Amino acid sequence: MTLAVLCTGQGPQRSNMFALTGDAPEAANLFAHAATLLGGRDARKMVQTDPDDTLHQNRVGQILCTLQALAATATLRGAWPRRLIIAGYSVGEVAAWSVAGLMDATMTLDLVSRRANAMDAPSRPGDGLLFVRGLSYGAVEDLCNRHDAAIAIVNPGDAFVLGGPGVALDIIADVAKRMGAARAVRLAVNVASHTPRLAAASSEFRKILDQTPTKLAPDPNVRLFSGIDGSPVVNISAGLNKLAKQISHTVQWAHCLEGCVEAGASVFFELGPGRALNEMAAGAYPDISARSLEDFRTLQGARAWLARVVN
Repeated sequence: MTLAVLCTGQGPQRSNMFALTGDAPEAANLFAHAATLLGGRDARKMVQTDPDDTLHQNRVGQILCTLQALAATATLRGAWPRRLIIAGYSVGEVAAWSVAGLMDATMTLDLVSRRANAMDAPSRPGDGLLFVRGLSYGAVEDLCNRHDAAIAIVNPGDAFVLGGPGVALDIIADVAKRMGAARAVRLAVNVASHTPRLAAASSEFRKILDQTPTKLAPDPNVRLFSGIDGSPVVNISAGLNKLAKQISHTVQWAHCLEGCVEAGASVFFELGPGRALNEMAAGAYPDISARSLEDFRTLQGARAWLARVVN
C-alpha cells in the first residue's frame, strides 16, 4: 500500500485543532518555536481562547495550520512507510516540502510567517476568497473575467475557489446562485491568494526562498507535487520557482490528487486541521481509502491504522 499525505491549507482553524498533537513530546519544540512567531503566545491556548477573527488573520492562520501539519508529521513519521506521496493545499504546500524532508521544520514555520507578510503587503482591504460549486469551469472563468476576480484553486467535481475584491466576490456569489450553483460562500481568508493580485508577493517570496536552506535533491522514495500544475518536484530550483509562483497562480488541486493516484496512492491521509482534503479525495476517488487525523481519538489509534493500511 502507498500512502499519500495531504497537508491542509488555512481556513479550518478551530479550538480542537491541536487535540492530538498538542501534548506530543515529539512536537514540543515546534509549539515552542511557533510561540516566538506569535508574540510569545502558545498556539494551543490561542485556538481555545481567541476569537475567530484573530485565528483567521492571514499570518496567524498560516502559522497555525502549518504548525499542525509539522506537529502531526513529528508524531507520526515513525509509522509511515519509507515510500511516500505528498501534496499540499495552498500554504499546505510549504508544509509539504518539510514533510518531504526538504526543509527543516522550525525553519518552515519561519518561512510561512515571512510568506504571509509578503502576501499581506500588496493585499487590499476587503480582498478574500469565494467557494463556488456546481458551475462549469468556463462559466466560472467568465464570471471572474466580468467582475475583476480570478480562479484561485481548481478542486475536483466542478468546485472552485475564486479570489478578488470583496465587492466583486459578493456580486459573483449572487450571480452564481442565480445560475444554479449548488453553493457559493465566502471563505474565512482575507487575502486574494493564488491570483495575479499577489504577483509582488510571489517575487518577494522567491527571494526569501533563495535564502532558505533546502536539500539539493528530493528523496527518490518520496513523490512531492507542485500545486500550480500537479507535476512532481524533480528539480529543487524549479520546484522552488513553482512554490513562489503558487502565491499568485491558480492551484490545480484536482491535478495534484490525480497525480497522487497515478503515482500509486492507495491511501490518502490528511494531517489537518479539518477533513476538507480527505473529503475531496474520497469524493473524487471513492475506491481509495481516505482518512484525516481528526478521525482518530488518539495518536495511538492513528498509528495503529497506519500500520494496518501501509503494510
